[in-house]
This record gives sequence, C-alpha cells and structure tokens, in this order.
Amino acid sequence: MEIRYVDNNDDIFEISNIYEQSWKFAYKGIIPQEYLDSIPVGKWVVNLDKPNQNSLIAIENDKVIGTVNFGKSRFNDFADYGEIVAIYFLPEYIGKGYGKVLLKSAVKELFRLGYYDVFLWVLKDNTRARNFYERFGFTASDNFCNVNIGGKDLREIQYFYT
Repeated sequence: MEIRYVDNNDDIFEISNIYEQSWKFAYKGIIPQEYLDSIPVGKWVVNLDKPNQNSLIAIENDKVIGTVNFGKSRFNDFADYGEIVAIYFLPEYIGKGYGKVLLKSAVKELFRLGYYDVFLWVLKDNTRARNFYERFGFTASDNFCNVNIGGKDLREIQYFYT
C-alpha cells in the first residue's frame, strides 16, 4: 500500500466518494438512513482544501482506497493540538489493517508538524471506530459535544492520543 499526500493530479471526487461510501457503511443504524441515502456526490470536495488541514490517501493496486484528514485543531480550546478530522475507507477495505497504517502516518505527520498532542472526535454510538482508536492508543476523555445529523441528536466523544 502506498500512502501519500493528495496532490493536484488526484481526482477529488474519487476521494470524496470514499467519504460518501464509508459514511453509508459505517453509520448505518446510527445516522438516519434517509440522510445517508441522500448524501450527494461530491459532498466532501470542499473539505479537501481547507487551510491548516492536510489529506493523505492510501492507494492499493493503483486504486485510492482510503483517506485521512488532519491538521491544526479546529477548536480554540485546543489551539496547540493536532487533530485527526476524519479517516475513511471504501467499505471493502475496512477491517483489513489499512486503517492502522494510514492513521499511524497521519499521527507521524502531525508530530512532524510540531503537534505532539493529538485528538479526534468520534460518534459515541460508533463502537467499531471507538474500538479501532482505542487499540491504536487513543483514550476517551470526559469531553463531548452534541451534534444533529439528519434530524437525529448524537453525541461525539473526544479521544486523545496517549
């Protein structure tokens, strides 16, 4: 598997599709199905070029199979922290060890950028993701935020890398 930064030659709609397909798979039964079914093509294109954010992609056999977005914290309370904003894979590549390699690369890049304190947010009901992060070395904190996605109130829990 090759891991590298997204560049101008990459198809940002292909990368956005990874988010779209992953959401439909990972959040089934958590986020209302009507919302998941209505995710438009290219929804995440605008998120792939934000200031202070970086994206890596995972490529297997010349196919982009996963992506991670990370960078300077988006939250004033954690201004000196690095943040893993999102990590997603095409559903057929989930649970095969690719995520660990991509997440390790993102954490390494955050360290290289000078962020030695790293955190992320994860939906409380997303036990698969929570288990993944905990196995990697992230620890749940008492910090949480409430979000509404597709008309459903959900809770996100903040995890810190230890």
